[in-house]
Amino acid sequence: MKMNNHLTKLCLAAAAAAAVACAPAPKRAAVAVYLDPEAPIEERVEDALARMTVPEKIAIIHAQSKFSSPGVPRLGIPELWCTDGPHGIRPEVLWDEWEQAGWTNDSCVAYPALTCLAATWNPAMAALYGKSIGEEARYREKDVLLGPGVNIYRTPLNGRNFEYMGEDPYLASRMVVPYVQEVQKNGVAACVKHFALNNEETHRHTIDVDVDDRALYEIYLPAFKAAVEEGGTWTVMGSYNLYRGEYGCHNDRLLNRILKGDWAFDGAVVSDWGGVHDTDQAIRNGLDLEFGTWTDGLTMGATNAYDNYYMAKPYLRKIENGEVGTEELDDKVRRVLRLTFRTAMNQDKPFGALCSEEHYAAARRIGEEGIVLLRNEGGVLPFDLGGMKRILVVGENAVKMMTVGGGSSSLKVQRETSPLDGIRARVGDRAEVVWARGYVGDVGGEYNGVKSGQDLRDDRSAGALIAEAVEEARKADAVVFVGGLNKSDHQDCEGVDRFSLGLPYGQDAVIEALAAVNPRLVVALVSGNAVSMPWVDEVPAIVQAWYLGSEAGNALAAVLFGDANPSGKLPFTFPVRIEDNGAHATDPVFPHDGKTCYKDGIFVGYRWTEKEGIEPLFPFGHGLSYTTFAYGPVEADRASTDERGTVNVSVEVTNTGDRAGAEVVQLYIADKESSLPRPVKELKGFEKVWLEAGQSKVVTFPVGVEALRYYDDTKGEWVAEKGVFEALVGASSADIKGSAVFELK
Repeated sequence: MKMNNHLTKLCLAAAAAAAVACAPAPKRAAVAVYLDPEAPIEERVEDALARMTVPEKIAIIHAQSKFSSPGVPRLGIPELWCTDGPHGIRPEVLWDEWEQAGWTNDSCVAYPALTCLAATWNPAMAALYGKSIGEEARYREKDVLLGPGVNIYRTPLNGRNFEYMGEDPYLASRMVVPYVQEVQKNGVAACVKHFALNNEETHRHTIDVDVDDRALYEIYLPAFKAAVEEGGTWTVMGSYNLYRGEYGCHNDRLLNRILKGDWAFDGAVVSDWGGVHDTDQAIRNGLDLEFGTWTDGLTMGATNAYDNYYMAKPYLRKIENGEVGTEELDDKVRRVLRLTFRTAMNQDKPFGALCSEEHYAAARRIGEEGIVLLRNEGGVLPFDLGGMKRILVVGENAVKMMTVGGGSSSLKVQRETSPLDGIRARVGDRAEVVWARGYVGDVGGEYNGVKSGQDLRDDRSAGALIAEAVEEARKADAVVFVGGLNKSDHQDCEGVDRFSLGLPYGQDAVIEALAAVNPRLVVALVSGNAVSMPWVDEVPAIVQAWYLGSEAGNALAAVLFGDANPSGKLPFTFPVRIEDNGAHATDPVFPHDGKTCYKDGIFVGYRWTEKEGIEPLFPFGHGLSYTTFAYGPVEADRASTDERGTVNVSVEVTNTGDRAGAEVVQLYIADKESSLPRPVKELKGFEKVWLEAGQSKVVTFPVGVEALRYYDDTKGEWVAEKGVFEALVGASSADIKGSAVFELK
């Protein structure tokens, strides 16, 4: 267990005296600069490095327990402690096991999954998220938060998509930066993951990805680049998969040449747990901190095997035998020390907070803003309690805890409000709220020793469950079906991918039966992935509810009853069929074991459907409101520009409805004269505009040369070609309201 902040300062002071008294006479001044928080951080790093022995240097670059590295006790340099995120602070586990340590004070607030955060299309919500989760990590004395994730949503079958920020590199880039910045204001390092191309789970330890450089630079790297160059992230986590024959955790091109070279990353590269495979490659290819090897929870290997890690005794023996020098080692140690001074030895950290009402309010607000109203025919929503006596809620997901399970993001929460409880709390005694099971899915509720405490067993047949739901639906004034996916295997879950695009557990039959007997049916889908909807035309109202965390039920109820006007927009495309997705259209084999080539290239998500002329089920950027918005003409302030200039694209947006609401105004750019194939259009700007009824606002997007470039893999550089461009402004990728043409000279 780590010391609290006050004890840490006292112990560091004592250690400073001991270090000066006991250390061999240094060649430089005896003052322990590394312990001086007022000294420039690079001076502190070099001073500490000069005082360390080679064995101490080796020790500091690998784990000593499941989630910690040892520091340098002789010099008073403390341990580094990591914790899983990115949706909440993981409960404490035993020293060398994944199982629970049995603490009673390690519960947390669960925040909405990152797909929901991305669906807010609001960087202010990303900042609130980072601030809140960073405060919880700080209170729990964590130094590194293992998140956020920004891998691109390439296929809706990826089991880990719910931890990421969607299919578009620009959207993910704008959302990750404030998250990272606000986490790190707490003296806690964000660890952006998984670098890179971690787009499948089933064979994640063996899959070798080959992707052309255009797709790599235009689609899969921008969010990581933004996190490094703009967010200033202090750590980056390597991925399990291989890229062109080298594992992501020690990949020369990704880590040395791109991350540390091109982007000048000065932080530490952390391995994913069990992601290291070779000592020589780990030495040369950019890894700085090794975790999880041989104690990865998969093959176990040996207990307390930390000194046998690839970057432990094997590395030390190579140095002692003269096989390698210490140049690479010193670079790794510098990075780990820099991380330590920014976190564990940062005396200016705030105190943090855990399970505060402010954090619950933040979780609820993010959830409300991220919920997406996909369909609302006939104005079924929002519900008006004035005319209701009986509301039926159907579905296992209406009662099942969703914070337990799904892999490393599983949490132990102080409380979690279910959709059923949230609806009942909102309705109060104004109407009767009845629940019917509808279907049986995953009746479990345990992960690494955290138990939900729910007993969801039900032995009735599917037919009996549907019959009960239908009978109740006939008597109800409105029906809310809460279904979707869950966090069990082959749903939304780390380590395994989905089997198909369809809903599991026979939910389609339940929805169709309910639609046949009650015209006021709302389907609320809990998931981090797109699903097929063969019943879409039969259901008047559909809500994408995501995994909303501790305040799930309250956030959903607020949207259903109009307390919150929905303003979320989809961060990825919902295809009608799996074959409408570019990854599956170009390669029907999934999941891959061995080598895979991203044949869809840069045409991911809406870029693919627009190129192929495919109509999606719901397009990227789609989301409805309880009010309406009108767009004025789109105008550009100049007809031409050069590489040094900026074109300002403006549009006036008016709330033409009778209630306040928010619209996400989206800017797409189309290159009309490119010499290489380009998407029909690409997202290059967005702004969430809050408007009272009748209010108008002019939204202006500055368009510089960065928005016009593409990566020319024949030249190995970004290129903006002269010619005609079109700025398209709309409410989604498929709902363009107007455009303006300009020329780049």
